[in-house]
Amino acid sequence: MESQAIVIASIGALGVGAQWVAWRTGWPAIVLMLAAGFVAGPVLGLIDPEAAFGELLDPMIAVGVALILFEGGLSLDLRELRHSGGAVWRLATIGVLIGWALGALAGFYIAGLVWPVAILFGGILIVTGPTVVIPLLRQSNIQTRPNSILKWEGIVNDPTGALCAVIAYEYFYRVNQFPEASVFDVVPPLILSAIIAGLIGYGAARVIAWLFPRGAIPEYLKVPVLVTAVIAVFVLTNLIEHEAGLVAVTVMGVTLANRDVYSMRSIHPFKENIAVLLVSGIFILLAASLDWDDLAYLQTSIRPLLFLLALLFIVRPATVLLSLLGSNVPWNERLFIAWIAPRGIVLVAISGLFALRLGDLGIEGGQLVTGLSFAVVVVTVIAHGFTIDIAARMLGVKGDSQPGLLIVGSTPWTIALAKEMQALNTPVMITDPSWQSLGAARREGLPHYHGEILNEATEHNLDLSPYQVLVAATDNEAYNTLVCNEFAHEIGRDSVYQLGESADGDDKHALPLGLRGRALFEKGYGVDEVNEKQKKGWRFTRTKLTEEYDYDAALADMPERATMLLIVRPEGRLRFFTHAARPEPREGDTIITFVPPKMKTTRPESVEPQVAKTQAG
Repeated sequence: MESQAIVIASIGALGVGAQWVAWRTGWPAIVLMLAAGFVAGPVLGLIDPEAAFGELLDPMIAVGVALILFEGGLSLDLRELRHSGGAVWRLATIGVLIGWALGALAGFYIAGLVWPVAILFGGILIVTGPTVVIPLLRQSNIQTRPNSILKWEGIVNDPTGALCAVIAYEYFYRVNQFPEASVFDVVPPLILSAIIAGLIGYGAARVIAWLFPRGAIPEYLKVPVLVTAVIAVFVLTNLIEHEAGLVAVTVMGVTLANRDVYSMRSIHPFKENIAVLLVSGIFILLAASLDWDDLAYLQTSIRPLLFLLALLFIVRPATVLLSLLGSNVPWNERLFIAWIAPRGIVLVAISGLFALRLGDLGIEGGQLVTGLSFAVVVVTVIAHGFTIDIAARMLGVKGDSQPGLLIVGSTPWTIALAKEMQALNTPVMITDPSWQSLGAARREGLPHYHGEILNEATEHNLDLSPYQVLVAATDNEAYNTLVCNEFAHEIGRDSVYQLGESADGDDKHALPLGLRGRALFEKGYGVDEVNEKQKKGWRFTRTKLTEEYDYDAALADMPERATMLLIVRPEGRLRFFTHAARPEPREGDTIITFVPPKMKTTRPESVEPQVAKTQAG
């Protein structure tokens, strides 16, 4: 019991630690998790999952993969398909057949696998798992359409690849038992099983979508009921046909994502946290479970290396480019999608399972699949993880690299702030549900969005990925707080700001500190205060700090009543002055200051061009 507890704690520490290091360094998290698991397992022998969990290891991983696929399905909104639907369906149909055929040919002629193993492994190679693709897309800022295509392909093809592997295995199993069996004896029943599994997943989602809004499930039980339902559906449909459960939970997730179940909004932060923990834990488990014998094939022949190169530079590019022929996807996006195809948990888990089953059928070479599948995961994750940003920039599908500012509320003060940020080439967007309020933004030529920022439809009409900082500055402080609280879990509590000083936590008349965004300005100006100052002629100025003109000099030249709002770092990062935090200005920074009218300066003429003054409104 104690040893199992130590293993569980170690897995959690390694997985979450690797995620944290990835966040700090920008390296692909999957690479770090695989490395951590491999070092802790085969290299140092600190973790032995099979010894710790025994027969429970496989079902633990299977249930974890099911929950990850369900969580991925919850992130798929069918409205996204209006931009990428045709490409997704092509990759999920034509692409599956081409990829399966090319993967099998590469397995037989290059890797040296026997035909049954090559055909089964070719089917598994179809998967481009969401456990890898989604974290990579989250770390990189890719344009909307290629981002959407890769995300949908990863989640749709995970159960599809598993189903292809099942079809191949069942065919060889039937032929082994009944030599006269044909493909038509095997494939239709399996497709029927997948359809039945999908219908069960759809039905379960409809039941949940009916129960949750009607109060049939109390709020504190909704997450436990949902998780239990997903596991139950997965296990039940797996009884119909092995791996059919992956189809069921994916359909269940997509169905719930596209039903108007308002209770699901409160579940999203929890399910994202669960997904992070599951991905971390499963990758550590799988890497730590590797055996040196599984890797022997990789060390004694050049064939695996040639196979991996063919997979990267022939199989995947040919699959995508042939599938998207005649589509409306631009060629630069096609080439980018053709390069990005990292494999993840499902590939390793299914390969390990069928390697054992092929051995039971007396088919030689099945044991080679385990080591080869890990090699595919490691090589594709490293190759695509470390080159995704380079490829995106070269092919012109990279979003704005400079962090952007999303401003909620169109007022004279926010218009003046947006003009300053635009002058610094910072991506900026002003949103407001009032067309009249946006009039000034339109006249100034500022990017703007007419709509309610809290409406889910906004996610599909406005690309929010370029904006890493939010400022809520409408005339309603309670609404500003609501906006900040809604976006805090998406872009970070430290990256949402609003006007108005945070009151004492014991003040029963004030909004709770836990809901509010960070209060702008060290003095915590409120909405009415900045609007009043704006009317009196206050304006923003920009001051560039240099080696000759440092922060102390800028501070000495600043009028008595002026107050600093934010710092723009040389790489574009935004750091706001708040009631609780004061960023340290450095050489190369640009300080945005809110100053009173008729600003007097004693700044020498040689540094005057470094300061730009802009009238508000």
